[in-house]
Amino acid sequence: MTDGATHMARDDVQDRIAETARAMDTELLAMIAGGDQSALNQFFMRHRTGVFRFIARLTRNEAVAEELTNETFLEVWRHANRFEGRSSPSTWLLSIARNRTISALRKRREETWDETAADRLEDDRDTPDITAQKTDKAALLRQCIAALSPEHAEVIGLVYYQEKSVAEVSEITGVAEATVKTRMFYARKKLSEILKENGVDRGWP
Repeated sequence: MTDGATHMARDDVQDRIAETARAMDTELLAMIAGGDQSALNQFFMRHRTGVFRFIARLTRNEAVAEELTNETFLEVWRHANRFEGRSSPSTWLLSIARNRTISALRKRREETWDETAADRLEDDRDTPDITAQKTDKAALLRQCIAALSPEHAEVIGLVYYQEKSVAEVSEITGVAEATVKTRMFYARKKLSEILKENGVDRGWP
């Protein structure tokens, strides 16, 4: 089998897996809408980690992210009957998570988004904890993403961690697709700079 054929076969498998997951989530939401708590538990277990990490990148506070994750799934329980299937269940879920997070941040002035977060890397660079983290590339990458502006960290998280398309990111964030593409361009450029500053001699991704 040629490399091109192998790539196409891999894409077909991934598409089937994604379609199966979407169908399962859609069925679970229908059951949740009917008051099935066990379906909510299954939906929670399938998506809890992704939702938590998404919210944590926005709030930069794990305790707040944990609270808002729970609130997000409570919203799912209350409003599952509003899911119409026009987007994927995971996109619908992340839209809820984002709306809950933005509302919470507006109410908590001490948790407002910090546009100067990039300074944190330099300020903390020589602490023992940061030194230990630098031996872990995954931890370093997370740290570098946290140094991006909230808007740029959000789009990086949605595209690379949540595997959302530009159209889906547009739906979740409520901004135009052209704006999503622009944010993605500058986010990748800035992240590449931050990685190089921290001794990772490669671009992004």
